[in-house]
Amino acid sequence: MNTTANYHPPPSSQPPFSDSDLDSDSDSENFQVGSDLSNSIFKTYLEFSSSSSSSSSITAVDLSKIQSFLTSSSSGALSCLICLERIRPSDPTWSCSSLCFALFHLLCIQSWARQSSDLSAARAAARLPITAETAAKQATWNCPKCRSSYSKSEIPRCYLCFCGKLRDPPSDNPWILPHSCGEICNRPLPNNCGHFCLLLCHPGPCPSCPKSVKARCFCGSVEDFRRCGFKNFSCNKLCKKRLDCNKHNCSEICHPGTCPPCRARETYRCRCGKKEEEKDCCDRDYRCENECKKLLNCGKHVCKRGCHGGDCGECPLQGNRTCPCGKRIYEGLPCDGVAPVCGATCNKLLNCGFHRCPERCHKGSCVETCRTMVKKACRCGGLKKEVPCYQDLSCERKCLRMRDCGRHACKRRCCDGDCPPCSEVCDKRLRCKNHKCPAPCHRGACAPCPIMVTISCACGETHFEVPCGTEMDHKPPKCRKLCKIAPLCRHASTSKPHRCHYGACPPCRAPCEEEYPCGHKCNLRCHGPRPPPNPEFTLKPKKKKSNHQTECTPGTPCPPCPELVWRPCVGEHFGAERMMVCSNTTRFSCDNLCGNLLPCGNHYCTKTCHPLETQPSSSGHQKRSESCEVCNLPCQKVRMPKCSHPCSLPCHPGECLPCKVLVKRSCHCGAMVHAFECIHYNNLSEKDQVAARSCGGPCHRKLPNCTHLCPEICHVDKCPAPDKCSKKVTVRCKCQTLKKEWICQDVQAAYRDTGNDPKDIPKNQFGLGLLPCNSDCKSKVQEVESALQLRKPKVLEKKEPENEKHGPKRRKRRDRIQEGKQVSRFQQEFVASVKRLLLFIIIGAALIAVTYYSYKGLLQLSDWMNEVELQRARRRRSRF
Repeated sequence: MNTTANYHPPPSSQPPFSDSDLDSDSDSENFQVGSDLSNSIFKTYLEFSSSSSSSSSITAVDLSKIQSFLTSSSSGALSCLICLERIRPSDPTWSCSSLCFALFHLLCIQSWARQSSDLSAARAAARLPITAETAAKQATWNCPKCRSSYSKSEIPRCYLCFCGKLRDPPSDNPWILPHSCGEICNRPLPNNCGHFCLLLCHPGPCPSCPKSVKARCFCGSVEDFRRCGFKNFSCNKLCKKRLDCNKHNCSEICHPGTCPPCRARETYRCRCGKKEEEKDCCDRDYRCENECKKLLNCGKHVCKRGCHGGDCGECPLQGNRTCPCGKRIYEGLPCDGVAPVCGATCNKLLNCGFHRCPERCHKGSCVETCRTMVKKACRCGGLKKEVPCYQDLSCERKCLRMRDCGRHACKRRCCDGDCPPCSEVCDKRLRCKNHKCPAPCHRGACAPCPIMVTISCACGETHFEVPCGTEMDHKPPKCRKLCKIAPLCRHASTSKPHRCHYGACPPCRAPCEEEYPCGHKCNLRCHGPRPPPNPEFTLKPKKKKSNHQTECTPGTPCPPCPELVWRPCVGEHFGAERMMVCSNTTRFSCDNLCGNLLPCGNHYCTKTCHPLETQPSSSGHQKRSESCEVCNLPCQKVRMPKCSHPCSLPCHPGECLPCKVLVKRSCHCGAMVHAFECIHYNNLSEKDQVAARSCGGPCHRKLPNCTHLCPEICHVDKCPAPDKCSKKVTVRCKCQTLKKEWICQDVQAAYRDTGNDPKDIPKNQFGLGLLPCNSDCKSKVQEVESALQLRKPKVLEKKEPENEKHGPKRRKRRDRIQEGKQVSRFQQEFVASVKRLLLFIIIGAALIAVTYYSYKGLLQLSDWMNEVELQRARRRRSRF
């Protein structure tokens, strides 16, 4: 709620606003006009209220209704509850003067009042035993919002100002409140204080009287000067008024109205004095549950009344008495005597009110149910029947008459024609399209939605009310308060404040000036973090919990530094620098060769200019090691001692590793192969190499002139004295009958003597034919030839016809086998062709079967999917 400070804002109290707020000042002209109107309307009232001793909060409460109307009027939010259209300053209006003080179009309220009064008259004429003219005169109509009742004579006839003094008030003066005459209201103030309203003609209720009067508190102990509208006050002390018991005083705080009952606890007797109980002072006069049982004046009977005070009275059986039916009077009967029955018919009226008791005079009450048979008709008149008098007659026929609403039938069983009002809820959608009519089912148009929707700014300080259904046509009010969200960027201390708003705060427009690691500063507009925004303006009801963003928006980092600096190439060659952007960390390469020594220490990098790396060396200082090309050349260094094997490592710095290659060397005689490490073998002298290669065994080389091996130890060069072989050789004659053993050197000499070279003699004929044959050799040759002749087989004569008829058995068997093989081959080929044919037939049948059943299965699958779709469609229809 606005306080009195809002009505007179001093010019110096306005804080500086941001540029965005200054841009929107042109849109807030209506708000300033509304503020000026409130100043002019409340001027006289505020002068009286400022001179009084009451608080300013009371003034704000009194003027809240009028201030709300001014806010709604300045923002164009006044709407008629009946037609839901905007109320313009030039439209004739009428305002309720009972409770709500709502504003309506004059034509709308006249139509509403006539329809309501006609409907009320029709209902009264149908239900009450009065004429239509009387019902029309007594008809009433209700305010569409507060439902306050007005008579038919109070239907508005003309357009009056709020105070009712001026007819057709002007609407072209911007300094006078619309629908107001601009004069002092002068209506009697509430509570009948005798004073009149000092405000200019205004909507809503008149505020409380601002004049100061001398008044006492509720208990009357304190006297003080108070505003006339709030002269009834409490002094907040004990009341101490005398209570109704005239014994105790009121212990409550000073209060309005009568004092509460006395609650002091004491012990009290009941009225008859037989029982004592602890009771509150206000309940001291009580009755117990026992009978009095005091002896009456007759001395024969006791009092049968309950607990009571005072005398019990005389005995009720004394004096003249009658028989039970009351027809015969007995005089002079004592009170303890019994009055006899008269014997006549009782004839007392029964409970039904139509028939009398047919029995003879009797004691006690008559029968409760009258059993006289009478002809009765049901309430609706559709059934007539003789039934006992006490029994009600009703039929089962349902009433088909329409109730007052004209929508629902009565449907009561055996209705007497006076159908009750419809008990159903109307539940029609109101014109606001947000709610349904909660009234009982009725004829005619439903009452307008009485709910007022409050549209407020983001902070809630500035707000106005509009009828339900028109809230979507209005915008939130312009608020003059400052936004309470603190900025989060680095300019929070120097930024300008801005006004209350929905959504995110305007961005900071100061330069960033944040320092880069390189030493330069960012020259762009501030792009730091933003505070969490206010929720966007919406009037739709939220079915779920609000997902309002409560976290701040992180700021974007500064862009790369845009300053220009000189940068060397990646190879740091002299004279190759370029001008580049400071944030551009990409390094460039010049067209020169790298020229740095490779890690091998033997070659230079032949690549174009490339980046260099810095690595710590073993000595502790920073050594520059290039990421140059890898030297893939083989090691070309000469090993020491020299060897024919190249270094197995790629090109490397320093000396090569010792040659560990195994060198194979055979012994001198060729019987064994030795394996030596290259470095070990090359480090030996020639003499040591010869000694190392010797196997230490006899020489296995063949002598050149004979078939024997060298008898010397494994040695270098040719075998010594090959002509002096001392081995024994068996010498034979040509027929090999005679043989002798000679020394090898003699055999060689014999061959030389015959003119033959021993080297040309084969091994198996060495020593053959050196001895001459004798006579024994010839006889032995003949015996051998005769033995050979006997060993030869006899030659049989061959006859062609016999050979043809009597062939060998093996040949015949071979022929039969070949014929059988030919037959079997033919059979095998025939069987194989039959098998192939059967296989093709089976495969074809299988393919046909698979194609048929797959096609049939696809059809079934399609039918099943169609059924599923139909079921889903049915479910959807059933849901809707």
